Amino acid sequence: MGDEFKDFTLAAVQAAPVYLDREASIDKACRLIDQAGEKGSDLAVFGETWVPGYAAFAERPGNQKMGPTLLKFVLNGVEVPSPATDALCRAARRAGTDIVIGVAERDSTTGGSIYATLLFISREGQLLGKHRKLKPTFYERAVWGEGDGSTLRLYERPYGRLGGLNCWEHQMVLPGYALIAQGLQVHAGAWPGGTYTRQEVLSRAFAMQAAAYVVMSGGLLREQDIPDDVKELVRPMNGHSGIIGPDGEMLAGPLLDEEGILTVQANLGRVMLQKMIADHAGHYTRPDVFQFRVNTRPKQVASFDAGETFPAEVKARLAEGIDSGQIHDAAGLRGALIDVAPEFAALTGGE
Repeated sequence: MGDEFKDFTLAAVQAAPVYLDREASIDKACRLIDQAGEKGSDLAVFGETWVPGYAAFAERPGNQKMGPTLLKFVLNGVEVPSPATDALCRAARRAGTDIVIGVAERDSTTGGSIYATLLFISREGQLLGKHRKLKPTFYERAVWGEGDGSTLRLYERPYGRLGGLNCWEHQMVLPGYALIAQGLQVHAGAWPGGTYTRQEVLSRAFAMQAAAYVVMSGGLLREQDIPDDVKELVRPMNGHSGIIGPDGEMLAGPLLDEEGILTVQANLGRVMLQKMIADHAGHYTRPDVFQFRVNTRPKQVASFDAGETFPAEVKARLAEGIDSGQIHDAAGLRGALIDVAPEFAALTGGE
């Protein structure tokens, strides 16, 4: 008879945030999560930096309103964890659905850096993790900081292996392959919500390459959603959300210029069929020709050794050797220690 997989429900949430208002946007997100739960969603995905809205104002750096708008944006950033993330976790638990939502994450240490971050929240109300966008695109570089490889990971959920990326990380190719190599099955693709971003063609291509379902969720910002004081800075966004099958076909949407929640019944059997045709982490790859290495260590801006035996840079080089397989036994470890710290030879009886 073989294995059987249960259907599960994917939801793409397309709605306008309350632009540049963290608390009001969180309240609206919680209401939308409730609605997604009522539709029986196992996973509901929101757009890029949905809270407190996409930083389209960065496109006009010379405008005199840019400075005050940027300040308001920073003041409405989301720290992780915080009362804002706690509210989202409660909503996910109440609705009984997993959530992936984009937030403008404010660095809780410095308060002065903002990241385009995806939050992964379980139906049990737990913050599973986050992913910071690796490389801001074009004018976004005036606002976003850069993430690191520590957040390129998947989450084992009852319906499959879940991952996610922001916007043109799908254009970068390698972040997507880092997820594909881990066996991606269900993907949250978060976008600002504009057809001009090429989000459909990139999302459909990624679905085919990954042989995974892609929930392509775009933000929405119509004329009536843009506050009067930033209308000259912010362009409207038409959403363009949809849900794509592992063969690249559009299963729902695209939804344009209106709020709504798209849903689709999905099944891992369809994922397995497409991976059998072209498995880019298995039979459809050539590791003997291409080597792909991902640095998953969190970015560290300072090292405080506190009198440790070996400096942090020595530890980092040893860790790199172990990760790459160059150090795989006691003799190799001793040799590597002598290479990076010659004084170690004296401690172990010389060469």
